[in-house]
Amino acid sequence: MTDGRLTTAGWQDALGDGRLLGQECADCGHVTAAPKAACARCGSRALETVELPEEGTVYSATRIEVAPEGFDAPYRVGIVTLGDGRVMARLEGDADIGEAVSFRGASSTPEGPAPLFG
Repeated sequence: MTDGRLTTAGWQDALGDGRLLGQECADCGHVTAAPKAACARCGSRALETVELPEEGTVYSATRIEVAPEGFDAPYRVGIVTLGDGRVMARLEGDADIGEAVSFRGASSTPEGPAPLFG
């Protein structure tokens, strides 16, 4: 764990450096993969920045056929379970629900980097 509040900019910078960061609540232990002001489970503001595991399991997945402006369709997104937390990510290949995936770095999007798993 590291000291200091995780910001969106810090999270995106870490993704660009090939690191996947999240937050762990010091009070209840809940882990989240995106910067938050308070714990989603207990409301505590005692959040610590943690490195998330790079190996996970696909929890849900979908294929986007009609993409928003700036995105090229089709592409796949999903939620990946990483130990005690989950992250929304772009998915490479054909990984389906329940299959193991690995963090492959950041996918470039018009709104900033997104975690990429495959």
